[in-house]
Amino acid sequence: MPVFTVGDELDGITVKAFLRKHCEVSSRLLAKLKRVENGMTVNGAPVRSIDLLHSGDAVCLRFPEDETEIAPVEMPLSIVYEDDAVIVLDKPPFMPVHPVRDHQTDTLANGVMHYLKSKGESCTFRSVNRLDRNTSGLVLAAKSSYAHTFLIGKTKKKYIALCEGEISEGGTVDAPIMLRPGHIIERQVGEGGARAVTHYRPLDIRYGHTLLELELETGRTHQIRTHMSSIGHPLAGDDMYGGSCRIFRRQCLHCAELSFIHPLTREAVLLKSAPEDWMSVLEGYYNKK
Repeated sequence: MPVFTVGDELDGITVKAFLRKHCEVSSRLLAKLKRVENGMTVNGAPVRSIDLLHSGDAVCLRFPEDETEIAPVEMPLSIVYEDDAVIVLDKPPFMPVHPVRDHQTDTLANGVMHYLKSKGESCTFRSVNRLDRNTSGLVLAAKSSYAHTFLIGKTKKKYIALCEGEISEGGTVDAPIMLRPGHIIERQVGEGGARAVTHYRPLDIRYGHTLLELELETGRTHQIRTHMSSIGHPLAGDDMYGGSCRIFRRQCLHCAELSFIHPLTREAVLLKSAPEDWMSVLEGYYNKK
């Protein structure tokens, strides 16, 4: 249950104004809190949204219990960070984030639901960022609808990718992305698509491959994969976009850095994850030849 303290400058503000303007509680969630027993309390006593607050008051919110259809399934999880508001996991490749038609019980969501249930927490799985099934790395999930809404737009990510070909200088791809005609998943750069901007910086070059650090200004589906392919440097292992699977079984893409403003403390949190050592794999492959 999050607790917010009223500052001196907000003495005399209403509960509603405090929660909406200063705690960023949505009007929809505020309406739900009113229907929950002790959904809003001040210093331990129930309050109405029209009541006044005073400096030093502790406002506590009790969120309604979540309903979910995600089946809890026990599985190994790599938890990078966790507290009462959020959980951050290092997702392995070949695992979907959410249940889909052919993956109902082997997703990150299934594992997190089992883990939270084993701790006696009744919240559902709300991912703030999503990764493709074969992309690995950091995934941030919120433990309440309040935290999820707050985190939208307050999260930044950096990716590491291994692409084919040598890139000696950093650059930016600013090209619209659209669904490839006749396909339901594959994307392409094309007029009429949604604007997409990708910044990249080379970190290492070996055996005709470049290790890149990438940052996105936009979050289009398959953005990095589409953009790098469009400039002639598809990701290694990404056969959907022209990459070779001769050495790698999946696209070499990893969410390596995640930063966000914490929904309760308002402090900045920075987390990092090391990707698979693709350069060593390359070296080993070519040294065997």
